Amino acid sequence: MSTEPARTADAVHCYRHPDRETLLSCSNCGKPICTECMSTAAVGIRCPDCAGGRTGVTRVVRPGRIAASRDAAPATMAILAVNVLVFGVELIQGVSVRGGLGGSSVAAEGGVFGPAVADGEWYRMLTAGFIHAGLFHLAFNMFALWWLGGALERYAGTTRMLAIYLTSILWGSAGALLLSPTALTVGASGGVFGLMGALLVLERQQGIALLGSGVGMFLLLNLAITFLIPGISIGGHLGGLVGGAACALVLSGFGKGHLAYGRLAPAVIAGVVALMAGAVAVGVIVA
Repeated sequence: MSTEPARTADAVHCYRHPDRETLLSCSNCGKPICTECMSTAAVGIRCPDCAGGRTGVTRVVRPGRIAASRDAAPATMAILAVNVLVFGVELIQGVSVRGGLGGSSVAAEGGVFGPAVADGEWYRMLTAGFIHAGLFHLAFNMFALWWLGGALERYAGTTRMLAIYLTSILWGSAGALLLSPTALTVGASGGVFGLMGALLVLERQQGIALLGSGVGMFLLLNLAITFLIPGISIGGHLGGLVGGAACALVLSGFGKGHLAYGRLAPAVIAGVVALMAGAVAVGVIVA
């Protein structure tokens, strides 16, 4: 007769951390959760999904806490590095640090420009997001990318962050073409606004404030700048915002699940691809 203790057949694991056995479960939906994932409410403990939408409990997760439990944000840092390298090439070609595109062939051949997109150069809708018109333009966008993109990537993962960012860049270009088809438009602002849109969706859906609930105010400030300062692509910013929010909804199971922990089912992947293709189609049509 074996003296080894029998393992219980009823052992369950945290739905967010499959390697952790737990005896806790959400008092609302019944999902098994570990102590790290639970939030305490007046009516019991809640999982992250239920803590935001139905109980009024808000779980605030700051970037420092995320960084302590997750890896760094490799995609965010890689995108940032590419933008800096491209700007270095622009400087060599004569772009002024103060601003303007000068005689840069990088901007001329990679920026969003309606007639060129209409001629089949739709790739400009993506490459434009890595080109900048001046040091301040670059610095502001890269700071926002590091802050917003890093927080989102550490929480939701590299794949989801990249999907949101690239979708936002494409929809930002589509918006720029819609409102200013004959202007040469460059910059990562569409992607940055898309990150803000995605984080705002996450906060409203799940009650998880990755940045201490500062996203809403940061978005309002940037929208004010967009409309008040001349020379800024209104279509690019609004298009990116819509694209990022829409992609976040798709990645959260079309608004029914969790952005970070939902399964990337074929329907979800198809939805993201359709969003990207739709942006390109709109851009080509309006160009």
